Amino acid sequence: WLRLNSSKAVVSTQSTGELLTPFSAWDGQDYNDLQLLIKVKGKCTTDHISAAGPWLKFRGHLNNISNNFLITATNSENGEMNSIKNVVSGEFGPVPGTARDYKAAGIGWVVVGDENYGEGSSREHAALEPRHLGGKAIIVRSFARIHETNLKKQGMLPLTFADPADYEKVQPGDKVSILGLKEFAPGVPLTCKLTHPDGSSDEFSLNHSFNENQIGWFKAGSALNKMAEK
Repeated sequence: WLRLNSSKAVVSTQSTGELLTPFSAWDGQDYNDLQLLIKVKGKCTTDHISAAGPWLKFRGHLNNISNNFLITATNSENGEMNSIKNVVSGEFGPVPGTARDYKAAGIGWVVVGDENYGEGSSREHAALEPRHLGGKAIIVRSFARIHETNLKKQGMLPLTFADPADYEKVQPGDKVSILGLKEFAPGVPLTCKLTHPDGSSDEFSLNHSFNENQIGWFKAGSALNKMAEK
């Protein structure tokens, strides 16, 4: 169930009684030097993002179910599932564990994806988990519409390459800056700057489908946070 009051939005889960504190509001600054968590290759449904099956027993416990985040998505760097480079440790490890390491180190991160990212069932955990694990943005060639909206509700930035070919510019280990957030407005593209491990960089436009109300969700930290302000 949901409990809203003037200061916060709290989700109480089904079986464990876990209480989730509200997601943090946007700090008013551009996102600079976010870490690329994973560049997903090919099909990535909500079942790739948040696996079902035995994981469903944790659907009432966000922290536990987040251990299934993107574990069956294919990493473009090595063609493997659930094996990504952790820039903190220098080792390859699971996607959820790496995201948790970045969150603990205060490193925001992004996921890059391919076409129709988030297709399939409208699984809300697929949007809650990246936010819970410290994600800031999902940048893809195209989104499934419902998943795109669910990400917005959790204060994430679902963004698309203005030129889908720019997906190919993203390299392992990249730092990702998302610029133009101070002027965030409907219909106005944002700018992505990639800083590659060799020191070179690329810059290109990112499109979004936010309206004014949804931009309010982002600034407040989530749709629930925005509702609680009223």
